[in-house]
Amino acid sequence: MAPWIAEQAQSLLAQRGHAWLLAGPSGLGQYALALALARAWLCDQPTPQGACGVCASCHAIDVRAHADLCVLMPETVLLDLGWPLSEKAQSEIDSKKRKPSKEIRVEAMRDTVEFAQRTSARGRGKAVLVFPAERMNVFTANALLKTLEEPAGDVKFVLATDAAHLLLPTIRSRCLGHTMTWPDPVSALHWLQSQGLAAAQASVLLRAAGGRPADALQMAPVGERWRLLPKAVQRGDVSVFKDWTPAQTVDALHKLCHDLLAVKAGAQPRFFAAADLPKGGSWQSLTAWAKSLGNTRRTVEHPFNPGLMQEALLSQAQLALNSRP
Repeated sequence: MAPWIAEQAQSLLAQRGHAWLLAGPSGLGQYALALALARAWLCDQPTPQGACGVCASCHAIDVRAHADLCVLMPETVLLDLGWPLSEKAQSEIDSKKRKPSKEIRVEAMRDTVEFAQRTSARGRGKAVLVFPAERMNVFTANALLKTLEEPAGDVKFVLATDAAHLLLPTIRSRCLGHTMTWPDPVSALHWLQSQGLAAAQASVLLRAAGGRPADALQMAPVGERWRLLPKAVQRGDVSVFKDWTPAQTVDALHKLCHDLLAVKAGAQPRFFAAADLPKGGSWQSLTAWAKSLGNTRRTVEHPFNPGLMQEALLSQAQLALNSRP
């Protein structure tokens, strides 16, 4: 566990409360902290620092089979993190009746409410982990409200999000809030290197992720291309986005646009080294590009053709970068 996550877990475990809301920008370890809390709540031999890591309860969580832990996530996130789907959901997806949901489904929430009302299987209470909590739509969130306010029996909740403003105020008001701590750069770099990244690669990726180590680790497969990206975009080389999702492409272009505007304003770039940024682009073209990327971000998860979308985004970027004052 990252040291800044361990420190926060120890602090939260020393406090009382049946529902926590962990909030902050993406990449700060909300999921890791939420799981650490759930592990400690259910552990057979907990310590002030958290779960013991060796008991039957900890092992059951490691193999994703704990009877007293309910993990409430979009099906796409469950699959990415290795958690099992319900039998019904797995059957529907396997039979091609539908695709995995990107939202937390109402059916899953109803199962969670039923879980909260059952007796603990291991006798140490129950835990519900909701991540990312902003993926609850209004119907799903409303289904959780009463259980969250007046849980039956010994059940604790931990909700984790990187967009707390999207949650219903009634959800936020029923939880104790915790704002995620930003790690210092040295600790973040050491942790990234402990995950198998070379020192130079870790430095580039941490900068690319805006100082967020979990996001930096996820960017590892594209790390070698990051420094080449700005000038490749200016040339119109779409291969720099090979195997990227539309969301990743829009995010990278947004960061490039941000840094170019920062340099024009006399500030230091945040996501790229100054030497890697291309020359060109006017205030007018860059600000128009930034506005267009903001609009695209709102619909980036729609089922567009990824290849065609990347070509359109690249064409738009070229126009902005090669525009002269």
